[in-house]
Amino acid sequence: MPPLALLDNALDLPVWTIAPFALLLVTIAVLPLAAPHWWHSNRNRLIVSLGFAVPVAVYLVGLQLATGMDTIHPLLHELRQYLSFILLLGSLYVVSGGIVVGGDLEGRPLTNAAFLCVGAVLANIIGTTGASVLLIRPLLRSNRQRSNTRHLPVFFIFIVSNLGGLLTPLGDPPLFLGFLNGVPFYWTLTLWREWLLVNGLVLAIFLVWDNIAFHRESAEAHARAMREYEPLSFKGSVNVPLLVGVMVGVLMQKLIPAPYGEWVGIFIMAIMAGLSLKLTPSELRAANGFTWGPILEVAILFLGIFVTMVPALQILEKHREEFGLTEPWQYFWLTGGLSACLDNAPTYMTFVTLAAGETEHIGKLVTTAPHLLEAISCGAVFMGALTYIGNGPNFMVKAIAEEAGFRTPSFFGYMAYSCVVLLPVFGVVTVVFFR
Repeated sequence: MPPLALLDNALDLPVWTIAPFALLLVTIAVLPLAAPHWWHSNRNRLIVSLGFAVPVAVYLVGLQLATGMDTIHPLLHELRQYLSFILLLGSLYVVSGGIVVGGDLEGRPLTNAAFLCVGAVLANIIGTTGASVLLIRPLLRSNRQRSNTRHLPVFFIFIVSNLGGLLTPLGDPPLFLGFLNGVPFYWTLTLWREWLLVNGLVLAIFLVWDNIAFHRESAEAHARAMREYEPLSFKGSVNVPLLVGVMVGVLMQKLIPAPYGEWVGIFIMAIMAGLSLKLTPSELRAANGFTWGPILEVAILFLGIFVTMVPALQILEKHREEFGLTEPWQYFWLTGGLSACLDNAPTYMTFVTLAAGETEHIGKLVTTAPHLLEAISCGAVFMGALTYIGNGPNFMVKAIAEEAGFRTPSFFGYMAYSCVVLLPVFGVVTVVFFR
């Protein structure tokens, strides 16, 4: 979450400095297809991530030493944000990974839809990351007898990891950032119509898609699902207050004056994760198939993303007034399009600042231009679902599904799903709410 000073003092960097960020995104998209065995190793992912990040960091440090331009401050800010981001994801991953939603339901379309509905609501209470980690494993377990399941992690990412988290500032980082800069906490509840329309349409598409896939399953798969049925159970309740503690840590980052609040929040989140590891019986994590692989993959890839996107964010902020935006639909699509490939929190801040005229006036958008604030909020939250890198939980769900033996689409394959399913839905939202 960028400090307000950054928004008023963006660097005027050359356009070519965006190249490492763009090339890293292309690499993340291409290597799993071109060299899947090599890419499977987190060591090799780290080589790629650092290979792009280190030159950018060296360039920014060298530029300040050579010219006196304050390029280190934005870099350090993104590294602190990365630390907070990874600790939040990691603590939610660890704590939620100690809660076992047991059982093995028959993976029927209505059952799967119920998981998605619960996740869409829960995302507003414990965040999209917490809801994703908590529910992805029981959903996968309930469908492990099926073979036509490639779409399941995709729709889970759509709804639980992204679209569901629109109604509270705790749901998604951009909304929390708006709250900290003057948007009333309960204002996001006014977006319930957009939330209901988008989630309802995507859920309807899912039901049609999953019904077709379900009826293509063999008779043996259906018989296995019925034989292996187990009712739902809940274990690991010691982690429930620890989840609350993680969210308290998030709030402390801004409720306590800077710079202490940020470090207090990080400390609280780390403590909650440590307590979860200490207090949760190992057999519960084993039942969840808990491993460190998925969170390590996210940490490695997003290290490179956070460092290489520093020039992109600065250039975007420096030239934001050149976009000539006036209409809600323009804010919706541009905020959303950039949120799909940049971190959606600073992208949100860039465009609410542009809409308000000055950062300190962001809260006034609630009364002066609520239609613009609605468009920016929906764009930042909804369109994080367009790519695997649009929101933190996306890659994590993909990695958990693959470790559980489920096939997931490639980077571009996932984008094909999102373009086919989500872009028409976003078009409907544009016509209904933002024209």
